[in-house]
Amino acid sequence: MQDIQIQILIESIIENSGTEAKVVLEGDFPGDRFAGGKYQFGTHTITLYIEEIRRQCKKIFGSEDCFFDYLAVVFAHEIGHAEDRELLGLIDRMDNSEDEEERNNILLTIEQNAWEYARTIVPESSSRRFLETIIFHSLQPHYDVLGLVQEGSGTHPRFKAPMGA
Repeated sequence: MQDIQIQILIESIIENSGTEAKVVLEGDFPGDRFAGGKYQFGTHTITLYIEEIRRQCKKIFGSEDCFFDYLAVVFAHEIGHAEDRELLGLIDRMDNSEDEEERNNILLTIEQNAWEYARTIVPESSSRRFLETIIFHSLQPHYDVLGLVQEGSGTHPRFKAPMGA
């Protein structure tokens, strides 16, 4: 039953966003990163790791009660990468830079761009505060690497623990 609900949600967001990216659903992320999705520029493909997204939701919010809203946010973020017109240039700049700080700043910009786009397409069922909590915790490791302080608190009534905790 959940597979059908997931498919309906994905199709709804695709229609709302207008993206032409291919979408692949898999269970677990094949690595040790805490990644619910990834965008492959070369093939214009978004892969969503459903079980990883489920684990993230439970870790951050303490249960799977908001799983579908969380999935929608993760998918919207990946569409943000797919629709980012600056992405190729940013990737080129990052690949050609030998300065680690510059590379980290570019990576932060790539993530911020994806979240800006996500804000425009997240379904109305997700509250702004819920979305901003996820964004805050997604970007925090990038701010930490750069030694920067992020605005906001990253708190939501259902918030349990920081992503890296």
